[in-house]
Amino acid sequence: MTQWEQKYYDKRGQLLARNLESRHFQACYCANRQDALEKALAWIPEGSSVGWGGALSAQQIGLMDAVKAGPYRAIDRDMAKDPQERERLVRQTLLADVFITGANALSMDGQMVNIDRMGNRLAAINYGPKTVLVIAGMNKAVDSLEAAVTRARTIAAPMNKQRFDGKTPCEITGVCGDCKSEECICNQILITRRCRPGGRIKFILVGENLGF
Repeated sequence: MTQWEQKYYDKRGQLLARNLESRHFQACYCANRQDALEKALAWIPEGSSVGWGGALSAQQIGLMDAVKAGPYRAIDRDMAKDPQERERLVRQTLLADVFITGANALSMDGQMVNIDRMGNRLAAINYGPKTVLVIAGMNKAVDSLEAAVTRARTIAAPMNKQRFDGKTPCEITGVCGDCKSEECICNQILITRRCRPGGRIKFILVGENLGF
């Protein structure tokens, strides 16, 4: 990343953090992933149960590894021995002390858009965990809510679909086909425009390209 790109992210990140705060989210901006990891761990109390959904951005800053190695009770569905145990762990995350997630898109006025296949991640963002911790690279920030929905559907989802088996138009072409396929991962879309109770959802904005 050039110094000019970094300055661009720094300015937009600070503005976006203020706009998120105006909607009663807790938010901060970190210029790099090292600072973001330090801040994230400072926001997770020792002894907390910590779960996560699909959160590539959090993985990229090293947060999952730090949680599993630290003084926390990690709920890691990828450690399940069979599908039944995996389902049980997924449900446990809905009542975790802290739920870690990413954002498919953020509008500069402080709204978050996420898109999901099963809905477990969206359910946790909506209600359940005491704290939701969102790690988001500034590549996720766009100028309007309309642009955020478009980003989630036409950029984040087709890129994310490359990780999964099962044929959909976007997996084959890289372009959203607005499909109704059995393997569609765009079954539910959540717009989070305000935080209630205040401060429950916390954002760490990172001045790097993270996730999809």
